[in-house]
Amino acid sequence: MLGRSAGVLEFGPRILRCVLGAGGVSLHKQEGDGTTPAGLHALRRVLYRADRIALPAGIRLPREPIAPDDGWCDDPTHRDYNRQVRLPHEARHERLWRDDGLYDLMAVLAYNDDPVQRGNGSAIFLHVARGDEAPTEGCVALAMPDLRWLLQNGMQAIEVPA
Repeated sequence: MLGRSAGVLEFGPRILRCVLGAGGVSLHKQEGDGTTPAGLHALRRVLYRADRIALPAGIRLPREPIAPDDGWCDDPTHRDYNRQVRLPHEARHERLWRDDGLYDLMAVLAYNDDPVQRGNGSAIFLHVARGDEAPTEGCVALAMPDLRWLLQNGMQAIEVPA
């Protein structure tokens, strides 16, 4: 993993490799720019594919299974921008129920959600990394074992340094 998309997450004594957005890290994230927003981001809740994985024991965050009709609105012109939606949805959106396994286990990050600022970025998650560690579109991604470990051991927030 090289370049601007390489990162690390520290939690207790562990330092874990992670993948960031293809555009690196930004203090001024904009929708579609491919950057990961800098800052301290609380983990709001855990979403998972119950048909593929058993939820790890010990997770203290709110959690819920996703379904085939779950999506996330990434259209800054729509009232549902940066919110989970049911599909089909009239605005541009991302499907959460994916074939590639990236969202089999994920945490929704507290980014641009309280309040939502249109155009400042949406669907920023902590999720499973691709096997080839390809950059994300702005999320933070980890190998599945590392993601499970972090969630099981009480991680409540991640810090993305500028």
